[in-house]
Amino acid sequence: MFLHSRHFSRRGTAVSLTAALAALTTAGLTWNASATTSAAPTASSVHTCTVGDLRLSLGRKEGAAGSLYQPIRFTNTGRGGCALRGYPGVSVLDSRHRQIGPAATHSGRSYATVVLAPGHSASAVIRTTNGPVGGPCARTGSYLRVYPPASYEPVLIPAHWKVCSHIFQVGPVNTQGAF
Repeated sequence: MFLHSRHFSRRGTAVSLTAALAALTTAGLTWNASATTSAAPTASSVHTCTVGDLRLSLGRKEGAAGSLYQPIRFTNTGRGGCALRGYPGVSVLDSRHRQIGPAATHSGRSYATVVLAPGHSASAVIRTTNGPVGGPCARTGSYLRVYPPASYEPVLIPAHWKVCSHIFQVGPVNTQGAF
């Protein structure tokens, strides 16, 4: 079973996934978000995703409770499965590719290995405040520099991102769209 949508709200995703997982568990089945067939690759049988295996893109920004969230999507463009585990490195760059402020800190959320079948995606969500709540906003950047987990090679994604109130966090790569 594979759930795919261009956009899930965090609350709607949690409710939908909880209901789907409960139904599968009741039926004695397990859920693998990257499975396209019953013979999906497992974390131990695939290599770690490299920049060459991935296309990175941004999802839609959302505001909630004084925060601004935006997912960074990691899509497997390779011919076989690959795995991601942990947090990406993320920083904001200006138009000359100079870093604006410090890199994103980790949200602290626990994580597991995500196995991506060819053509499938996972995401990591970035967060800042929705305006100068507890401090000023930095100037707006032109790019996000993203290092996929376990990679020393960055990808630049064109993005208008502004860090406010000295809060810039990233969540781990996951298939639930969770921060």
